[in-house]
Formats: sequence, structure tokens, C-alpha cells
Amino acid sequence: MADPGPLIEPHIPALRRYAFALVRDRDRADDLVQDTLERALSRWLLRRADGDVRAWLFAILRNLHVSTWRRDRRHGAAVAIDETTMPAVAARQDTALEVHDVLAALDQLPEEQKSLLLLVGVEDFSYDDAARILDMPIGTVMSRLSRARQRLRSVVETGKVTLLRRVK
Repeated sequence: MADPGPLIEPHIPALRRYAFALVRDRDRADDLVQDTLERALSRWLLRRADGDVRAWLFAILRNLHVSTWRRDRRHGAAVAIDETTMPAVAARQDTALEVHDVLAALDQLPEEQKSLLLLVGVEDFSYDDAARILDMPIGTVMSRLSRARQRLRSVVETGKVTLLRRVK
């Protein structure tokens, strides 16, 4: 197909949702989606002709996010001294607080568990599709997803991250 636009365009809203779930900032999410679309269009002829366009786009987005996350982690966070992050009025809605707790717990998960949980739980990818996107065996996807769900549940219930201990 000469014009990839009709194949890519229907997936943009899902890409934006996934990007926002990963970075929690609309502007950064839009930038991430734009970078994803730019990379997909520039490498359109390099993709597998028989491959799933949706899975390919999500793999590009995730790889860009992980690269940016690693780069930012190496450089450290830039915080302006004069900026305040506290809201003027505290939220009173229980649902908003619960969502905040779940999102905070999600941020405490390791990156591979977080992105896998978002792919399967939020974007409704099958285990096979998630395995293709993350380039790992389906058994690894299932075990990481199980550990991610268990760890997320534990963090939401206790508020503490449980670290695994190695027994010799």
C-alpha cells in the first residue's frame, strides 16, 4: 500500500491513551505519539508486510518511551525551585483518590512490568500480541504479568513495595 495513513490513523487514539498512561503528562504523551508516528512513517517500508500494524506501532511507542526513560534517569530530573506542585484545594472525591493511589502504585512497578500491565490491562492486547510487541516468549509475558498484578495489588493494599529476597 502506497499511503500508510489510512492504516495508521485509526490507532492514534489508542496510542495517545497508552502514551498518557506511561508518562502521565498530556504534552509529553503527545510528543511521544508524534515521535512514534514519525518513526513509523519514515520506516514504513521496513516493516513486515504481513505484520499487525497496531502491534508494530505500540512496539515503536514503547521502545521510544523506554529509551527516553533511561536517558532521563541517567540525567536526573530537572525541577524548578520556585514551582509548587501542591494543589490549592485538596481533592475530596474518593474515586479520584483511589485512582491516584493506583497510578502511584503503578509508577512503583519496574518498567517492564508496568508497560506489560498497561498493554494487556488497559489496551486489551492479547498475550500473543504483547509478546510480539515486547519481543519475548509468551511464557515470560504470562509470568511477568502475574508478578506485576500481584505486586500492584500488594502496593495498593499496603502502600509498600515488597522487594524479593534471594535465598541461597
